Amino acid sequence: MHAFGDRQYSWLRWNLAVTAFVLPAAVLRAALSPEQPDVTAPPSLAGQLLIAAPEMSDPFNHAVILLAQHSRDGALGIIINHPLATRPIASLLEALGAEGSGVTGNILIFLGGPVSPTTAFVIHSADYRRDDTLDIDGRVALSDAVGVLGDIAGGKGPAKSLVTLGYAGWAPSQLDDEIARGAWVTVPENPQLVFDDDRTRVWTDAMALHKTAR
Repeated sequence: MHAFGDRQYSWLRWNLAVTAFVLPAAVLRAALSPEQPDVTAPPSLAGQLLIAAPEMSDPFNHAVILLAQHSRDGALGIIINHPLATRPIASLLEALGAEGSGVTGNILIFLGGPVSPTTAFVIHSADYRRDDTLDIDGRVALSDAVGVLGDIAGGKGPAKSLVTLGYAGWAPSQLDDEIARGAWVTVPENPQLVFDDDRTRVWTDAMALHKTAR
C-alpha cells in the first residue's frame, strides 16, 4: 500500500493549487450540469467506484474514484482516497475567492484528480443540496465547494462530506477502453467507503468488495 505523507502532491502542490481559483464559472457549471439520458448509449457507470489496477502509477496509484458522470461524451470522477493536508476552512475559502473572515475550523483536503487542480468540489451525503448540486445516485452528491464550505463552517452542512481539489476526466470512450484493458474494475458506490473507511484501507476494502461480487 502506498504512503500518503511524502507523495508528489505535497504541501507545495497544495500551495500552488490554491493561490488562484482560475477555472471559469461556466466550465464548472458544465461539469456539474445534469445530463440528459441517452437511450442509445451503453449503460452509464455513474455512481460506481472505479478501483485502479495494482500496477497503476501516480496520480492513480491505488486510487478509488467515485464516478460522477459517464456518457458517450466522456466521464468525470473524484479520487476519494488521496488526502493532501488539513487546512483552515477560512484559508481555503479565501483561496477560492470567497469571504473567509470569522470562519473557524479545519478541514481535510483530498486530491480529487489531475485535471484542474485549482477546482474545488465537495462530495457529500444526499441530505444536503444546493442549486448546483449533482445528485449522483440518491445517496451521494457533488457540489461546488465554496457554498458547501460556508455551510459546513456554520454548522449547516451535509452530514458527511469530502473536500477535493481537481478531478479525473476521460474523453469519449476513453474510460470504457481503459476498463476493457484491465486498468480499472468497478463496484457500486458505497457510502461507508466514500466517507467513513480508513483512507489507507479504501483501495483494499473496495477491491475485496469487487472480488466478493464476482
